Amino acid sequence: MKYCALLVFVPLAAVLAADPPPAPAPGELHGHTALVYGLAFSPEGKQLATAGFDNVVKIWDPNGWKEIRTLTGHTGPVYCVAYSKDGSSLASSSADKTIRLWKAADGSFLREIKGHTDIVDCVAWNPDGKLVASGGGRDDKTVRLWNPADGKEMKNLGAHAGAVYAVAFSPDGKYLASGSADMTIKIWDVMGQKELKTLKGPTGGVTALAYTTDGTLLSVGQDRTFRVWDVNAGKESKTLQQTPDKQDDLYGLAISPDGKSVATSGYSGWLTVWSLADGKPTWSKKLPAPCAFCCAFTPDGKSIVTGHEILPNLKNAPCYITAVGAP
Repeated sequence: MKYCALLVFVPLAAVLAADPPPAPAPGELHGHTALVYGLAFSPEGKQLATAGFDNVVKIWDPNGWKEIRTLTGHTGPVYCVAYSKDGSSLASSSADKTIRLWKAADGSFLREIKGHTDIVDCVAWNPDGKLVASGGGRDDKTVRLWNPADGKEMKNLGAHAGAVYAVAFSPDGKYLASGSADMTIKIWDVMGQKELKTLKGPTGGVTALAYTTDGTLLSVGQDRTFRVWDVNAGKESKTLQQTPDKQDDLYGLAISPDGKSVATSGYSGWLTVWSLADGKPTWSKKLPAPCAFCCAFTPDGKSIVTGHEILPNLKNAPCYITAVGAP
């Protein structure tokens, strides 16, 4: 299970003071009262959604980093947020065993989706916005497809042997990847609604997944590795790891807007940018706080937002905005 309640943008010029709590400094967002476990930018880059363990979703304006609104309704910690590709809708998943759909333009509630029997760890939209996929916690373990138009379950694809931490659709929408605490990735045929293959190799839980525009699958996990997969061959093409002094259980994974770089973030607070071409780390920074469970590039690709656990000397869980390449 992942935990996160702070978002981080680097560089961060402020030093976290003791008592009283400091005012938000440039590069920080304060609003959640418990860890920030997930975040996502809208496709056009006009909104940032953050998922908090305070049971709410917050929407921020990246132009000035002001909070726009708070979405309430979940009765448990919110684990994941995801925008539809056209930016019209937002999905959130929660420990209350539900998925909630929202109208992105004004935050109005659309519908609630029920069916999982445990925490809904992750949620994702297919490219045309006509399907939502989700993964269940350790007492559920299932991967499910839903119709967002009416909230009805279309298919329970099957189960992992552990909690499902991540789901991601391929760019053409034909395949769905799911990553689990059971240390495997499963590839599902969306149209055929069946499992195609299981990818093995990680020695820890698979915590995040992402597809590149050319269909290459990326993963990170609790074995401190960033892996690149040849899905057709059913094996890894690259296994990447930081130097021993910077190794970290990895939870956050994001692809830059130009598709050339990948960001990873981890439990100890390391944020690393990798070149997708050669798999080498090009920049890394130890963030002011640990537990960087989620990360995302800003729309211009110049900074990265991370979400963290709340710190003892802070009243709210901060989000940091970090400039790529900052010392």
